[in-house]
Amino acid sequence: MKKTLGLIAGSLLLAAPVMAADAPVYNCDYQPSCEVAPGIYGAMGSPVKSKFDLSIGGFVRLDYAYNSQNFGANGLLYPGPPGGSLNAVGTVAAKQDQTQLSARVSRFWLKVAGPTFLGAKTNALLEADFLGGGQSSNEAGNLRMRHAYGTLDWANTQVLFGQTNDMFGPAIANTVDFRQGATTGSPNNPRLAQIRVTQKVPFDSNNSLKIVFGVQNPIHDSNTTTAPTATTPGGSDGSIPDVAGQVMFISNSLGKAPGLYGLAMNPLTVGVFGLWGTEKSQGQRQNVDVYGYGVYAFVPLLKSSDGKNRAMTASLEAQAYISAGMAWNGANATTPATFSGGANDALVGVNPNKSAAKGYGLYGQLEFYATQDLGITGGYMRRNAYNYSNYRGTGLTTAAAPFEQYNELIYGNVAYDLNAAVRVAAEYEHGKTQFGSVPTGATGNFGQVNIARAAAYYFF
Repeated sequence: MKKTLGLIAGSLLLAAPVMAADAPVYNCDYQPSCEVAPGIYGAMGSPVKSKFDLSIGGFVRLDYAYNSQNFGANGLLYPGPPGGSLNAVGTVAAKQDQTQLSARVSRFWLKVAGPTFLGAKTNALLEADFLGGGQSSNEAGNLRMRHAYGTLDWANTQVLFGQTNDMFGPAIANTVDFRQGATTGSPNNPRLAQIRVTQKVPFDSNNSLKIVFGVQNPIHDSNTTTAPTATTPGGSDGSIPDVAGQVMFISNSLGKAPGLYGLAMNPLTVGVFGLWGTEKSQGQRQNVDVYGYGVYAFVPLLKSSDGKNRAMTASLEAQAYISAGMAWNGANATTPATFSGGANDALVGVNPNKSAAKGYGLYGQLEFYATQDLGITGGYMRRNAYNYSNYRGTGLTTAAAPFEQYNELIYGNVAYDLNAAVRVAAEYEHGKTQFGSVPTGATGNFGQVNIARAAAYYFF
């Protein structure tokens, strides 16, 4: 018996180094102790594994917002209502202010690099945040898919398939506001299922042309996401997928300057973009064309000394577009249900001869980094109805939600990086909506808001 126990003890002593090497390493700096709750407060020492090269990243973010009018459950975002309009002056909501704190815009992503295919590198990205489901409670923040795509990358050609940013409107405002002015002239936030090809045409070592072409899911407005019924027989998906693309000239002749969040260093980029689709809705005699086109520019005004350092750099980003019927990305305002015949869509006129509501958008932003860590941004954007007479019709002057002549946003913010992971930022925004008539319950035909924001980020 003693001999048996001795053999067991000796075996355990010999195995101890191997067992220790395989055992998880706990972080016991916090209570409850790691022995009670392993892995909850500390790293388990067990690496994330995949058959391919896998990396993880994202940010934890706490947002504070004070609004001089009440946006309701979505008060963290500007503007609160999905269509983009503010509460008109004199209404109950316009008289109430609002404060919100939330961490639901926190985000994480997984990137994968896999095997090659016909000389192309294969990659994938899966990204999510916690703004899904429209839940108002911070504790009910539902996971929401943002990006989910795979790519095949050759030296000058990329094929992308999955869900990612809409190809229309490449400008993304550098705001603390998570919605980034999407309904006031910078329609960038939608992420759509698509397949696209990006082709780079190099002219020399400093200059090239980037051509993007693809098709994407048609979700123009509520008509294309509603099944036909006896009362709304025309509800249907778009007849064909939308066709979209970009043509951009890219040059390193002016060096590089910081872009969105100051994370990317961008060269001179100027070009055009466009989209075309079609839909049939609510008993129309013929399909309604949905389209948009515009111009874009990113200009380094003060270039980085080495392409990485942000100290004493500045950039200008600008965009302008004309569009028709594009409500899903905020390019066009939605028309009120009482005017459009029962649907909150981007069509104007009377059945069965409706046409797409037309409008235009303008965006301009200056970004300046005084030091590597201190960034200052200011900008202006506006979304405007193109022809007011197209919107006028029966019931419009007394509608509870008359059409929006324009929406505009002025913003300025300061961001400071405490270290490589932690950033703090503060922002002021002033927004305005001009209506085509005085809304029910209002004392004027406009709405405006002043907003103060603060945010703390932890990038990982």
